[in-house]
Amino acid sequence: MAFDTFQDFLAMGGHAPYVWSAWGLTAVLLLGAVFHARFERRQVLRQLQRRARRDAHQAGRQPIQTSRGGSTNEA
Repeated sequence: MAFDTFQDFLAMGGHAPYVWSAWGLTAVLLLGAVFHARFERRQVLRQLQRRARRDAHQAGRQPIQTSRGGSTNEA
């Protein structure tokens, strides 16, 4: 094993502030990317639903409800 004790592992041979801050920053950025992607996906789905409702309304017909609760203007 590279370290004799868990305390030595946490100290990282005196480089702990650099090592653990790099790990922490990486984790924060990865989590941020995941949450941002989820937010963007929800926003795009809402925009598409609004567009489908608007297009259906302008065409003079009601949107067809899909199984997921969204709407589409397919006949």
